[in-house]
Amino acid sequence: MLYAVVFLLSGAGLLALAFLLSGGGSLSETAPAGGPSAQGDVTAAHQRIRELEDQLAAVHVQQSRQLLVGSLLALVVMAVVSVLLGRVLARRVLRPLRLITAVTRRISADSLDRRLAVTGPADEVKDLADTIDELLGRLEESFTAQRRFVANASHELRTPLATIRASLDVAVAKPDPAPSTVALAARVRRQLDRLDHLLDGFLVLARAQHGPPADTARVDLGDLIDAALRERSADVGRKELSVAVDVPPETAVVGSPALLARLVGNVVDNAVTHNEPGGWIGITGSVDERETTLVVETGGPVLDQREVARLARPFERLGGERTGSSGLGLSIVAAVAAAHGGRLDLLARPEGGLRVSITLPVAGGPGAPMAGGPVAKAPVEA
Repeated sequence: MLYAVVFLLSGAGLLALAFLLSGGGSLSETAPAGGPSAQGDVTAAHQRIRELEDQLAAVHVQQSRQLLVGSLLALVVMAVVSVLLGRVLARRVLRPLRLITAVTRRISADSLDRRLAVTGPADEVKDLADTIDELLGRLEESFTAQRRFVANASHELRTPLATIRASLDVAVAKPDPAPSTVALAARVRRQLDRLDHLLDGFLVLARAQHGPPADTARVDLGDLIDAALRERSADVGRKELSVAVDVPPETAVVGSPALLARLVGNVVDNAVTHNEPGGWIGITGSVDERETTLVVETGGPVLDQREVARLARPFERLGGERTGSSGLGLSIVAAVAAAHGGRLDLLARPEGGLRVSITLPVAGGPGAPMAGGPVAKAPVEA
């Protein structure tokens, strides 16, 4: 529209200027010199000239009107053509910006290594693309440094924790230790176990956020579920939970066996730990041509969906009853699912309780890491 308006204004100005300059003057009247004998001939000649001038003026007016009408019609036609040409030019000019917008939308925290890499002349569009590439580079360095720091700090903290644990064991192992020493050692050991669990979660989270896993294999989700339930069988029996599992056989995905085992283990642990006594757990699986979906549902009180949506963030918990957890369980699940090209969806059930849905690409499907070989069994330790 901007191109069309500019063309219309310039065309109208050009047409007005041409119309003003198109008006011609009349023939000059000069009285020829001559005697009285020639006056009759001169008068007749002047009369003839005036008649010719009137005829020419009429023809000129008619031609001017025809020129004006034709020019106006041509201006209208060219205005329509200018709209079409302006649309084509605008699309061509804005095509690099649309490409930059589309590529930038697909870049996330897990794909900061991607770049726009726009080629072409050194104009404003290329300057914008290069600036975005530099920004992505700085963000990638910042994210990488943050994850490296978390992993290194988690590793470094294991040594003093092991030293403290060994000192407690030595103090308790002495002959006839004081009851207060034994009680203190038990309390400190529980906190050390919790800290170990937290550091282990940091390491898994940093590994999952580092990028696509390298140690990929075909993993059967049914085996992982069985292993996780066997590990928590004591807590299931203590709470008298009813567990129903409906997972089709050979429900396999491609990924890291250790990370996927941690994913399933965390979901099952969350369902058992934060369930009410005498409650229930429902685990179902489904497979289509593109995705494998694992759903874990639990009963309980009605939850707020806005609060539930925050559980995928680190250290987010629901209510005071969850303060004993590390707050990393579902955030690890979300990170592991994203590293395998999947996603985590959390839904507060209208009847009460929580619905955790994990969607992963099927083995060999789009988005799944390439791997071959037999289906990997669940690791002994998640």
